[in-house]
Amino acid sequence: MKHIVCILLFFVGLSVSAQKVAVKTNVLYDATTTLNLGAEFRVAPKWTIDLSGNYNPFEFSDNKKMKHWLVQPEARYWLCEAFNGHFFALHALGGEFNVGNMDLGIFPSTKGARYEGGMYGAGIGYGYQFILGNHWNLGLEIGAGWIHANWDKYECPQCGEWQGSGKKDYFGVTKAAVSIIYIIK
Repeated sequence: MKHIVCILLFFVGLSVSAQKVAVKTNVLYDATTTLNLGAEFRVAPKWTIDLSGNYNPFEFSDNKKMKHWLVQPEARYWLCEAFNGHFFALHALGGEFNVGNMDLGIFPSTKGARYEGGMYGAGIGYGYQFILGNHWNLGLEIGAGWIHANWDKYECPQCGEWQGSGKKDYFGVTKAAVSIIYIIK
């Protein structure tokens, strides 16, 4: 958590020299009960730096849980101007997870078990921002790349004995966003 705060303070410092700053939320993450907040800073006429943080502390019925935190920094190159139209992106990601009794499709099924571990990765993306008003935008983005995850497996979602460790490299979608954006000028 200290690392996240330090990174956010670094990017807030960049905003002093930036002409535009935006704050955003990804409604796709909101739909999975994952709290998220992003900030994007214009650092040149066609370049921005984006940093999003995601956190899910919740447990659900039937001992299901998808607890995690994730940080995704990203550099964006805009084809027209920052915060308007098409962009290409390069992103990284890192975080930790504690998932139990769910089938997520990407990693092994966690039905009847709990997986606790960490992940990191990188990818490229493409997106588009629609100007909705003087301060409001709608952003769409899709990204693909690589994620490496290490985990410890436990017998059941709430407790249980350690059953071993595992790791997996995943190649595919690493970012999907439908973002509501407020631009501070």
